[in-house]
Amino acid sequence: MTERARAEGRAGVWSGSWVAERLGVELAGDDTLTGLLGLALRRNPKRAHLLVSNVLGKHVPQSPSVVYGHGVALGRRVRELLGAEAAERAVVLGYAETATGLGHSVADGLGPAPYLHSTRRPVTGVARAGGFEESHSHATSHLLLPEDPALLAGDGPLVLVDDEFSTGNTVLNTVRALHERYPRKRYVVVALVDMRSPADAGRLEEFARDIGARVDLVTAASGTVRLPEGVLEKGQDLVARYETRTAEPAPARPSGSAADPGPARPSGSVGRVDLRWPGGVPDGGRHGFTAAQRDRLESALPGMAERIAEALPTGVRRVLVLGFEELMYAPLRLAHTLEQTTDADVRYSTTTRSPVLAVDDPGYAIRTRLVFPAHDDPADGPGERYAYNVAGAGFDAVVAVVDSAADTSALHAPDGLLARLAAHVPHVLLAVVPSYVPEAPQAPHASERPTMLPEPLRGPDFSSYAPDEVGWLLQDLSDVTLEAPTEEREEAIQSGGAHYAESLPVEYQPSEQYQELFHAALATSATRLARAVGAVTEIVLAERSPRPVLVSLARAGTPVGVLMRRWAQFRHGLDLPHYAVSIVRGRGIDANALRWLAGRHDPADVVFVDGWTGKGAITRELAAALSDFEVSDGVTGFDPEIAVLADPGSCVRTYGTRDDFLIPSACLNSTVSGLISRTVLRADLVGPHDFHGAKFYRELAGADLSPDFLDAVSARFPDVADTVDAQAKELLSADRTPTWEGWAAVERISEEYGIHDVNLVKPGVGETTRVMLRRVPWKVLARAGAGADLDHVRLLAEQRGVPVEEVDDLPYTCVGLIHPKYTRGATGADGKAVAL
Repeated sequence: MTERARAEGRAGVWSGSWVAERLGVELAGDDTLTGLLGLALRRNPKRAHLLVSNVLGKHVPQSPSVVYGHGVALGRRVRELLGAEAAERAVVLGYAETATGLGHSVADGLGPAPYLHSTRRPVTGVARAGGFEESHSHATSHLLLPEDPALLAGDGPLVLVDDEFSTGNTVLNTVRALHERYPRKRYVVVALVDMRSPADAGRLEEFARDIGARVDLVTAASGTVRLPEGVLEKGQDLVARYETRTAEPAPARPSGSAADPGPARPSGSVGRVDLRWPGGVPDGGRHGFTAAQRDRLESALPGMAERIAEALPTGVRRVLVLGFEELMYAPLRLAHTLEQTTDADVRYSTTTRSPVLAVDDPGYAIRTRLVFPAHDDPADGPGERYAYNVAGAGFDAVVAVVDSAADTSALHAPDGLLARLAAHVPHVLLAVVPSYVPEAPQAPHASERPTMLPEPLRGPDFSSYAPDEVGWLLQDLSDVTLEAPTEEREEAIQSGGAHYAESLPVEYQPSEQYQELFHAALATSATRLARAVGAVTEIVLAERSPRPVLVSLARAGTPVGVLMRRWAQFRHGLDLPHYAVSIVRGRGIDANALRWLAGRHDPADVVFVDGWTGKGAITRELAAALSDFEVSDGVTGFDPEIAVLADPGSCVRTYGTRDDFLIPSACLNSTVSGLISRTVLRADLVGPHDFHGAKFYRELAGADLSPDFLDAVSARFPDVADTVDAQAKELLSADRTPTWEGWAAVERISEEYGIHDVNLVKPGVGETTRVMLRRVPWKVLARAGAGADLDHVRLLAEQRGVPVEEVDDLPYTCVGLIHPKYTRGATGADGKAVAL
């Protein structure tokens, strides 16, 4: 970027004009929008354009007083909206990575209020207080890791801060997840710009009514992006053409001769400054940031800025303070103080994970791009990171501010960030802020828990399984009325008024026609099931433990656990212990069950077993819950890797098959699961020292098909033994790394069908069957040409009046969609779903 180009940009060329002219994209709304936003392009299957904020300090270097001032001003508006009394009880939550600094600035303007931001960086020893999905991620995008879990448990207003409010999906997912766990009466959503489409504009109010809370919106400006027909394809073509031009590394050259300058030999100096960061003050809001900590930081800022100024060469005119991904607030405050106390022209921006096309044109928001490897050992593995609009911007010096977790050899490597900066800037100064990790909480004293947890429940007193087949680490709630009509449960679940595990659906009683279909399906698939059972058991024995302790996730995993136990006995003469435990989405695994297991078995021998994977929600839930358990109890060794019969979502490494086919145990509820209900977790029934609960439906003994299912599959073991040996050998030598392709399909379907909630999309034959039996179904998507595996789904759909829509290129055999706008009026008197 040349001085002339910068001058042209300052002379009034809108930094979105290049994209607007080539794609026909229009920015309509408030007069201030074009001053706040520019446009760029990125490779993305859903949206080619990127709104680039001029005042956020992420992609575009900006005066720190402008960046901080926008956040503080929004915070003051929130305070006026809430009133002084409510503002004193408010908590502010910002989003990683883009809005961590903005959210913290809003908290400063609000009160100051305690602040927490979500994070994509798991921290060893810190328990998770929550997590929620962002629509483009294949894993849990955002973790909440407050040092004090009570930070989110109050009843004061929760202020959620993001850089832009585009569809509202991320905010709604957040509120839904948090309201389920920490309900409150008021939420305030804050963003620099509100860019929702007319179709999305009414969803916030509708959602607020559904959960019975007030949700306000505070923004600096509002508008919409108008997109012409075919813009996605045109944008992708444009990105491909320009990436080809700039992808090849270039030799050393004068700054600014290419949009993506490529590696160049460092010519600038690299030094380090000791900030003398105040002890005990967090580097940001990853674990919470209190008013007292803010006061200590304010007192220390002038001294730290003075040390930076002293370390800079004499006579520097233009200085960039460059933050690091989620570490935005500390560099911003350092830059702001430096700006106020020196004569230099100070700018502020941060590095980012987001890949964006760079085009050296005054009408384009991302002029140059520096590429370097990640240097903080990220949990999702190595990858590229970026610094935009730094090369060729005329900076005399860059102060790179990172936390100590990121001060690694990769940062100082020849292709690392410091070397990339030094190739384009005369002076580079590194400032390291200590990464704040809360002290691990003390494990609860032994006297706080009962000295003895009860022994497992066993059949025939609890379940129709033989007593040696499985021990249930549950409490018996058979005498408690827990069932509610399906439509009432769905309304309560979607509104946030109740968790799905607090009640039970009325048990579906299969018709004679449906039972005949179950038996036909079992006869057809028993051999296939036997092969999968044998294969997954052999993998467990080869890779996990020669004498594993099978722990099935009740209840869908329990028939599979029984079958795996039978295979180990048939093939190897092993008598493996098998227990069933409860895991609840959003609330984790039964910690008392884990304590019982850890007291009697080596956690390293425990293998968690489930029936199949859908989109992988339980896979992530188990991993997070075991991490929390390590923190709370100090017990290590439990392996979060689930063993499943079928993994159509490609979410795990230990499986018998990745085919999506009919597993007959998914066709029924308790009558194929030992007459046990799904598990229950309700505060008035399950105390802190109790196992989760479940019911034993003794009255359904006449309809019990559990023994039929187990015996039909295990009877095929001798026939498939040789095939299993070959299949297991092939799997053991194969690359079984999860691809999470199923999760990507769920996200796409959620958006294409206007659902905007991945929890209402249930992929795979098993999950679709559950939707038909327990929830209020809206539609079934069936892969074109799917055959007998869907006979039972089609029968249920016909009985419930649910349309079945054939879809090409579906990675699953079928996908069940829960009614996305459920109210009592969304079903008829007979409970059948109707089209919107």
